[in-house]
Amino acid sequence: MVTARDIVDFTIEKGAVMLGIQDMRWMCRNVMARDKALFPGHPVAAVAATTEAIAAEACKLIEVDYEVLPWAIEIDDALKADAPILHEFNKFDGKPSNIMGRLESRKGDIAQGFKDAEIVIERSFTTRPVHQGYIEPHACLISVAADGKTTIWSSSQGQFMVRAMTSMLTGIPQSDIRAIPAEIGGGFGGKTIVYLEPLATLLAKKSGRPVKMVMTREEVMRATGPTSGSKSTVKIGAKKDGTIVAAHGSFYLQAGAFPGSPIRGAVGCSFAPYDIPHVLSEGFDVCSNRSKVAAYRAPGAPIGAYAVECVLDELAESLKMDPLALRLKNAAKEGTKAAHGPVFPRIGYIETLEAAKNHPHYAAPLGKYQGRGVASGFWFNAGGESSAQVNITEDGNVVVTTGHPDIGGSRAGIANICAELLGIDYKRVSVIIGDTQTVGFSNLTGGSRVLFASSMVVTQAADKVIATLRERAAKIWEIDPEAVKWENGAAHPVSPNAGQFEPLTLADLAEKAPSQGGPIGASVQLNTQGAEGGFGTHICDVEVDVDLGIVRVIRYTAVQDVGRAIHPSYVEGQLQGGVAQGIGWALNEEYIYNKDGKVDNPGFLDYRMPVCSDLPMLDCALVEVPNPKHPQGVKGVGEVPLVPVMAAVANAVHNALGKRFYSLPMSPPKVSEVLDAPTQQAAE
Repeated sequence: MVTARDIVDFTIEKGAVMLGIQDMRWMCRNVMARDKALFPGHPVAAVAATTEAIAAEACKLIEVDYEVLPWAIEIDDALKADAPILHEFNKFDGKPSNIMGRLESRKGDIAQGFKDAEIVIERSFTTRPVHQGYIEPHACLISVAADGKTTIWSSSQGQFMVRAMTSMLTGIPQSDIRAIPAEIGGGFGGKTIVYLEPLATLLAKKSGRPVKMVMTREEVMRATGPTSGSKSTVKIGAKKDGTIVAAHGSFYLQAGAFPGSPIRGAVGCSFAPYDIPHVLSEGFDVCSNRSKVAAYRAPGAPIGAYAVECVLDELAESLKMDPLALRLKNAAKEGTKAAHGPVFPRIGYIETLEAAKNHPHYAAPLGKYQGRGVASGFWFNAGGESSAQVNITEDGNVVVTTGHPDIGGSRAGIANICAELLGIDYKRVSVIIGDTQTVGFSNLTGGSRVLFASSMVVTQAADKVIATLRERAAKIWEIDPEAVKWENGAAHPVSPNAGQFEPLTLADLAEKAPSQGGPIGASVQLNTQGAEGGFGTHICDVEVDVDLGIVRVIRYTAVQDVGRAIHPSYVEGQLQGGVAQGIGWALNEEYIYNKDGKVDNPGFLDYRMPVCSDLPMLDCALVEVPNPKHPQGVKGVGEVPLVPVMAAVANAVHNALGKRFYSLPMSPPKVSEVLDAPTQQAAE
């Protein structure tokens, strides 16, 4: 059996112990309740047995004496003056509080900006927690050998993260742990932390037997993920000609039982698409008695964009401006200083707006109870540590090893890039994901960083391989390596003056490798830099069944600056996946709690995710403004597609009904309630 006594205790008093964005003080209390069980589903003990039935019986034998304490589920409840405080040591504004932190981005003079405004619109919004919804639940298999060497097979977004967190939480040295990534049945940010691996490791160590742990869907819904619910207020001021002069956003995000809600995404991304002289964007990290939130695809940014883009739509309506024209007038461009800090280089946001405005979708006719909405969104994107190996096989093919689990088609993109660099057919390139013992350190898969980062290290490794191939050919021809070029998959003399030689193909040089210096390969490790943010603009058409309150998306077009589409069909798949998830967030998905403070819909039967029959064909328009800091012009594309969706759907519903909804999801009961109350102009 394992309890909190077996987990390494990172004490609160010693201060933060960060691993990436996670504080191990909270992680050690999340994987196993230490002082208090803070939410239904918070683990208090784990047992291992030879069968699931025996394990279930063993769990029944564990006696736990609970004292039920007052709890706070919703943000408003957690912020009340008499709210139960989850962490007594925490203070905000000098008082015990469930607000665990505040973050702000500021630009200009916000007070002066609103004085200059001729029209000001201020609205408040709420969103519900939604789960990442990956099909494969959290699962792992752990073997601890007699000498303490530990092997972990698990479904995660980063094997190096798994190794490091498991080491820190169990006390086993990282050098004794081998983490092997399994093919991942979806993650979307929800598999960037550990839940089971430390527990299974300790159980395997105690029992001397391999231990497998798999969450049920109910356990996934009660104890992992979701993303935050939120309460936001956005105020925007503009001139009568549509020039936006001031913007203020306040974003309260649920962290769950422990600090760490994605306020950075809400604060930094919300106003980023616009060139606004005076901005204050602030986020508040609020603890409540829910499971600790995990990242979800552009974490925090969709929440902020929902509020900002809906207010912009209302502003355009008040000014009698086309909503895309309002965005074009105020669009960020090269040289714009964003409120969160950077000055934008060459970016493609304006191009996405123009592509949307000129798209046939935007001019298509609408019928009764149909409406059209638009919205834009931004995500930072990221670089970070990556490693890769490029090796030439004996028969002249290529094996590339990278260190990032593939959740978005990165292997196919790497195969394309490596094949192009070497001048060979992509079918001759195999791409595999190495484990912690077979490839250099690589940061986890997340933040839209993987193809950006991995293609950088693969490019450098391929360049080294090409240099070796040129040297080998030069040696065979007895000429200088500078007199050899690599072209179309073979070595050639750079000119007739260098000599008259038949080209040496990759297969030729691989065959001669044993006698010409040995195996051909190269590895590169790099902390990649130069990631640039991504922008998208979406168009959504809906039809509302006014009798049933059902909103159906009937047409959708996602326009995005993708840098350079290395594998276009996979890029389109990323866009379509983000849109599908955003439609679910907008229309149906939500955690529902009962009077006992427990999740009342912990499964896919009652937690209503969209399926194919709920969606139209999701169209994509790829705008390519290459990133000049990347050898192939790559920008991350996986996060941006979720950011504008909820606002685009909400704006379309308003266009169809003439009524605004300030709370998600816009599910049939909520839509019917508004439709049945004709004097009510908004759903609060």
